[in-house]
Amino acid sequence: MTQVALALESALAGNGPALAFAATRFSTVPADIAVVIPTSGSTGSPKEVALSADALLASAHAAHQYLGATTGERWSLLLPINHIAGVNVLVRALVLNSEIIDLRRSIDYRDSDYTSIVPTQLYRAINGDSELLKHLQQMRAVLVGGAATPNDLRMEADATGINLVTTYGMSEMSGGCVYDQTPLPGVSVKTDSIGRVLLKGPMRASTYLGDSKLWDETTDGEWFRTSDLGYLADGKLTIEGRIDDQIISGGEKISLTAIEAFLESTFAPQKFLTCAVVDQEWGQALCLASRSDIDQASVKSAIRLEFGAHAIPKFFMENTDLPMTSIGKPDRQTLAEKFERIR
Repeated sequence: MTQVALALESALAGNGPALAFAATRFSTVPADIAVVIPTSGSTGSPKEVALSADALLASAHAAHQYLGATTGERWSLLLPINHIAGVNVLVRALVLNSEIIDLRRSIDYRDSDYTSIVPTQLYRAINGDSELLKHLQQMRAVLVGGAATPNDLRMEADATGINLVTTYGMSEMSGGCVYDQTPLPGVSVKTDSIGRVLLKGPMRASTYLGDSKLWDETTDGEWFRTSDLGYLADGKLTIEGRIDDQIISGGEKISLTAIEAFLESTFAPQKFLTCAVVDQEWGQALCLASRSDIDQASVKSAIRLEFGAHAIPKFFMENTDLPMTSIGKPDRQTLAEKFERIR
């Protein structure tokens, strides 16, 4: 980790080459680029997000301003550094001139002031990993992001004494730029006519390497157009779902996240994951999976009353793992492949 931190410090100062934290197709980048984050986003389309030193440092300073962090306070690294949230921990530690507590492959949970995790790690800490739980409880703040944090999990975290800060953002905005639904200093948020969330701030990325056309389609040179739907009320941003999580089944639109949120609220604490498979009759058929038994009759009845008959799942999978990406986002593609194999 010392070598990585030194290389990152040089890249941020402009004294060394840019760093790519995963496989990249490129050997050269524009002079102002310090870090490249390859990502598939939520659509599965590979992109390589080019971030300048100014953007990364602006993100770190905004986060520290919100948290009230001071020089010497320590960050612990619990996330992989091939994702922006892990890289941000390194950048923030460098900004605070403090030691990086690398816990990716260690359980030597030394005291730290801040960390970043995904909801899956929070769930495991509260439900059995007592050492991780103690580590999180002694923090000044624990950032959680990468995927939506269920309300019941947030309440459990509060009850255990964890000072949780929910974050929203993406690689294109140098990671989280909205904390506890509040835009960080320097960040502006608005929504367009369909409710799409747009973001602006000094931490915005420069481009997608090798795909400036795609970059131009997602930004007007100032605002970054996300794939999320949401609304602002009293300065607070609420995310309602994703534009690209909608499917059309039998000619009707269905939001996968809306179905999951409703079922997890109605049948708490049971967890669900949805996906869609190509179907001759429906075009796209809604599939529902759970780690435990599914009371199909009750689920169908509840969905019919809440959303209409068109939203009733066509296929079910019980007592199965719910696949997630390495940062805790639903892996609908893998789940769809499982459904295809058993159909």
